[in-house]
Amino acid sequence: QVQVVESGGGLVQAGGSLRLSCATSGRIPSINYMGWYRQAPGKPRELVAEISRGGDTNYGDSVKGRFTISVDNAKNTVYLQMNALKPEDTAVYYCKANLGRDYWGQGTQVTVSS
Repeated sequence: QVQVVESGGGLVQAGGSLRLSCATSGRIPSINYMGWYRQAPGKPRELVAEISRGGDTNYGDSVKGRFTISVDNAKNTVYLQMNALKPEDTAVYYCKANLGRDYWGQGTQVTVSS
């Protein structure tokens, strides 16, 4: 059984920073890629950033230049460094691990006040 657990969300003022972490545990054959997605109230879930086991990255247009995704393969953990946060970044942030199929975490709330 695979578990995906996010941490690091919270309340921050506009212009501030937060770092999210996502750890996977359990019987993990091989992680193809991990990523962060977010969903604001009334909006569809959208890509924030993805990273492959080899380190290739892909970012959503709205976060390019502000957010950085990184991975510690030895710990099966992915991080999201979020800088220059804006109120429109407010959302529930979900972590996904693709191990041949997708495993999702429960989400962590990020709130950016103006």
